[in-house]
Amino acid sequence: MSYDTPASTVRLRPITLADCDIAEANPETPENEPYSFYGYTAPDRMRRTVESGDAYQKWGDLTGRLSVEANGEYIGHVSWHPVHYGPIPAPGLNFGIGLISAARGKGYGSEAQRLLVAYLFANTTVNRLEASTDVENIAEQRSLEKAGLLREGITRGCHFRAGEYRDMAVYGITRADFEQALADASTTKVRTGFTA
Repeated sequence: MSYDTPASTVRLRPITLADCDIAEANPETPENEPYSFYGYTAPDRMRRTVESGDAYQKWGDLTGRLSVEANGEYIGHVSWHPVHYGPIPAPGLNFGIGLISAARGKGYGSEAQRLLVAYLFANTTVNRLEASTDVENIAEQRSLEKAGLLREGITRGCHFRAGEYRDMAVYGITRADFEQALADASTTKVRTGFTA
């Protein structure tokens, strides 16, 4: 099973052990992950997760991870987890992406995140999706905007990276935003980030 579009070279699919080989050959370091390196982890962490079956979403689970593939090759992953606002259980999902260095700057991240938004709205009942990135990570901010998310603001001093507390730019999209973008795309030739 994969989630892609006929016009795209990017697709989302379940993680495989072969993906683990590529991920292990391209470990995260402070040099190649300047905005998302939070310390070294076990090199085989993803492999153990795949082998145990924990890498695969369970029915009703709002936490998950998928591989990102471009032109038939594994280039990274997307993941998501629930976030809650208020006392009534109506979670949204926060998602992120990690691409190997060689895959960055080619538009794959924007396309993968656009596919993930469509996938999550099609396969969960959540009303809100969100993502955040370091305020200095301009490339990811552009990628989120190309994927159809709206910049909602700055969360100050909310994450610790590289020895200091850092600000994050917050982006979001609601189900109504997504459905409106699909409707607009079906009646005009303007690219909204989503196709009907």
